[in-house]
Amino acid sequence: MDIQIQRKDPVRCLIPKTTMEGMRVPGLLYADGKILSEVRDDPVLQQVINVACLPGITGFSFAMPDMHWGYGFPIGGVAAFSSEGGVVSPGGVGYDISCGVRLHISRLAEEAVRPVLPSLLDALFVAIPCGVGSEGLTMQKGSRLDAVLEGGAGWAVRNGFGEKSDLERIEHAGCLEGADPVEVSGRAKERGQGQLGSLGSGNHFLEIQRVEEIFDRSLASSFGLEAGRVTVMIHCGSRGLGHQVCDDFLRTLSRSVTRLGIRIPDRQLVCAPLDSAEGKAYLGAMQAAANFAMANRQAIGSRVREVFSRFFPGEPLHLLYDVSHNLALVEKHFYDGKEGLFCVHRKGATRALPPGHPSLPPVYSKTGQPVIIPGSMGTASYVLAGAAGAAECFFSTCHGAGRVKSRSAALKALNAKEVSASLEQKGILVRAGDLRTLGEEAPEAYKDVDLVVDVVERAGLSRKVARLAPIAVIKG
Repeated sequence: MDIQIQRKDPVRCLIPKTTMEGMRVPGLLYADGKILSEVRDDPVLQQVINVACLPGITGFSFAMPDMHWGYGFPIGGVAAFSSEGGVVSPGGVGYDISCGVRLHISRLAEEAVRPVLPSLLDALFVAIPCGVGSEGLTMQKGSRLDAVLEGGAGWAVRNGFGEKSDLERIEHAGCLEGADPVEVSGRAKERGQGQLGSLGSGNHFLEIQRVEEIFDRSLASSFGLEAGRVTVMIHCGSRGLGHQVCDDFLRTLSRSVTRLGIRIPDRQLVCAPLDSAEGKAYLGAMQAAANFAMANRQAIGSRVREVFSRFFPGEPLHLLYDVSHNLALVEKHFYDGKEGLFCVHRKGATRALPPGHPSLPPVYSKTGQPVIIPGSMGTASYVLAGAAGAAECFFSTCHGAGRVKSRSAALKALNAKEVSASLEQKGILVRAGDLRTLGEEAPEAYKDVDLVVDVVERAGLSRKVARLAPIAVIKG
């Protein structure tokens, strides 16, 4: 299909509703000329169009500047469905439910950490399980695992992982209400029971960074960020449990789509009405998997603190924020002149709540939500803050750099040992559970994160606060 794209302004492009029969809304791409040129012939644009055909979609089928091809929905895709006549789709969340990122901040200067960095990284590598099939820090079965699925990060705190004060700095206070462990299959529970507190593989990582540049001194000060100081970023999700939940419901909903007479342009977009038994079951299972992911990151964060305390007694790591990238949330929005409930799918996208938003924790009511944007391995990451302009896309923004090469293409083009050597030449120490991951996740496989962040700021979706540069990284 020859997709006609209309330039709306320097950072917005439209795919008209007339592009394909069945589109209910236009597509809206957040992209400047460079990003548009990178995706112009990519199947991601067809996915934006396909999502626009789903029942109950409101406004636009959105794609953030880190957009790339995914399962069903584009990664970097956002779509909101009205509570009246709308649907929920596992493809709009993805396999890694509540994959997300958290950032710990410190008062430590880089100069204080550099002399012990190799030993510190080795200690973290030993303390935090990573890699395909890795076992976690604790085994939870039966009713104990159900308690994790219901309690999220709060369960982790109550069981010795971290501090109660962390919960006000985690999205949704670390727990999604409505989680239903009964809807999580036995196979999903079996896969997750030994993985709590593990990093996993793929693009998941633990990174030690320094605050390289401050863009907004007032916001940076409010967030506790100061140039030259060390931070720790953790990026992971719901592991095998979330993957299995997605797989289970893709099969279940593929049957119900036909029975309910829902027409979809791509079988990967199987869905169910929000008010149907199938839709409610998926939301309950998805929320349970999200709680597992938040507990997982909380447990890892607690272990990171323990390791740092051995090297730097009396220098605590404070949590700035923990936010998810892959969720479908039922939220209240004032959109197109009226207030209503919408199921907002953010797949490879994150919330970006502005100052004064009622869903913000009190600690961030005046600043807006901290938005944590990880870069690709070896490149910068960002701390942003939510902005009022994000109301256009249901208070959403990008989630990272976004791939330009698939994992298989990156492995063919990039040698893992050469990637490791290149990073260490830049002063970035590396540890990996599987060396092949370094080839898959090399910086060359991703878009320019500086450009991606620049687009969301120019579009008014987020405000730049600080840029973080890596000094050491652990890959799964």
